[in-house]
Amino acid sequence: MSGFPLKAVTAVSAFSSYILVGHFPGRLLFSRPSYLGTFIQLWVLSFLGWCFWRIILYPKWFSPLRYLPEPTGGSWWNGHFAQISALPSGAPMIEWVNNIPNEGIIRYKALFNSERIMITSPKALGEVLVTRNYDFIKPNHFRSGLGRLLGIGILLAEGEEHKTQRKNLMPAFSFRHVKDLYPLFWEKSREAVEAMTEQVKDGGIRNEDLPDFQKRPDVENDDAVLEVGEWASRATLDIIGVAGLGQDFGAIRDPNTVLNKTYRTVFKPSRQAAILGLLNLFLPMWFVSRLPIKRNGEIEAAAAVIRSTCRQLIRAKKDKLEKRELTDVDILSVALESGGFSEENLIDQLMTFLAAGHETTATAMTWAVYMLCLNQDVQSRLRAEIRGNLPSLNESESVTSQQIDNMPYLQAVCSEVLRYYPPVPLTLRNAGVDTQILGHNIPKGTRVIFIPWAVNKSEELWGPDARKFNPDRWLNNPNGGANSAYSLLTFLHGPRSCIGQRFATAEFACLLAAWIGRFEFALNDERELDEKNVVIKGGVTARPAKGMYVKAKVLDGW
Repeated sequence: MSGFPLKAVTAVSAFSSYILVGHFPGRLLFSRPSYLGTFIQLWVLSFLGWCFWRIILYPKWFSPLRYLPEPTGGSWWNGHFAQISALPSGAPMIEWVNNIPNEGIIRYKALFNSERIMITSPKALGEVLVTRNYDFIKPNHFRSGLGRLLGIGILLAEGEEHKTQRKNLMPAFSFRHVKDLYPLFWEKSREAVEAMTEQVKDGGIRNEDLPDFQKRPDVENDDAVLEVGEWASRATLDIIGVAGLGQDFGAIRDPNTVLNKTYRTVFKPSRQAAILGLLNLFLPMWFVSRLPIKRNGEIEAAAAVIRSTCRQLIRAKKDKLEKRELTDVDILSVALESGGFSEENLIDQLMTFLAAGHETTATAMTWAVYMLCLNQDVQSRLRAEIRGNLPSLNESESVTSQQIDNMPYLQAVCSEVLRYYPPVPLTLRNAGVDTQILGHNIPKGTRVIFIPWAVNKSEELWGPDARKFNPDRWLNNPNGGANSAYSLLTFLHGPRSCIGQRFATAEFACLLAAWIGRFEFALNDERELDEKNVVIKGGVTARPAKGMYVKAKVLDGW
């Protein structure tokens, strides 16, 4: 329903009302000539006419996209929205990409038959992500909604602003700089493991404190249970704090720190969050953000806390820079030394790094532990490589980038987790201008969807085992057996690819090595051995909606 010409309809209705009341009063529906009544009638009729055109006539008979392949079924007025809303973000598209013959584009219809085009082939992805990259922009509702928490940093900036921000930030995310951060990643990973070990030795989460669906009937079972999603979030928040901002937030030691509680509140799925997201599709953000509901208050309070924290850190770093005492290797220090950002813009960048940087890697860690619980042979094989190549966590010795990066099975497992369960299931774009994809005319305003969950499991791109977890596909094969780098959409590609990819993959590898080296994990609820029984929350990232509870056993000698 986006694109309703409010101003045009209002202006035409007002002018037509003036003409009818002044010159043709006998043709009015009201017995008495009334300008206001006539205006309301005409406006409502115009709106209904526009709805009929936009929902029924245009997508079926007039859209230039109507000839593209699309899923069967669906509602005559609401497209495939029922199926999309009933399943996790990106899940229906896994079936579509594998079962609908297409040459790189699939069209489907969402709420009120609004058209979407899903990009499926490497050639089409190359056009949209690289060749015509700046023809496609993030939707306004997405930028305004996410921007409340992230600011308009590099993730949400567009056009020349994005080019400038990316150029100024690139040195902070270069491999030369990231490799110097591995010791920080490892030290924080060790700290997290030690804190988790203490909880395990204390018995883990008590049975009465587990959610009802996780409670164990055998109360004598002495296996310690952990919720790995919480631990992953605490560890990654501390890592982005130290390596990104030069500040230890202390979330590993204390889950009740202000910043950790703030993020857990705003990232927790809720009905109000879903309703606000839906309203944002139809109503201006300034109106939605002022609705007197609890969720809006939480977001405003969270944004104030995060922005204040970032401002304090920037000013402390500026003082050190002015005194020529700034020798830190964190991302903020490198960005400050570039001189390319104002204080407000730096705050936006830090808000982006804090939220996106820790939430995505925490999601990857959660899915990694889950998949290793499902594949105990992979977990054992990975542990053998880790223990054979890295120093024991009982020692104070650190690790280098060469040690982590030269462990082929660790790298293979990390790559396969990121392929199989990419933390961000889908990404939205709008055509900012009239453009083309694979020779098809794409009108301005068309919603274009990149769906890592689907493309990463395309049997055409990855072979018949695309929907199976198989780390071996990455051994001695940089593309995992796929015929194109564009077959993996986890970090996108081109000028809008994830600038923090090297940072995230290095952090992920260090965390996973520390966790698997110390613990043996198994699912607490054996029903979750079937992936279909894991409820996944929608949102920017795709995580288990009810947490990921696992039995953790501390292994000796490491």
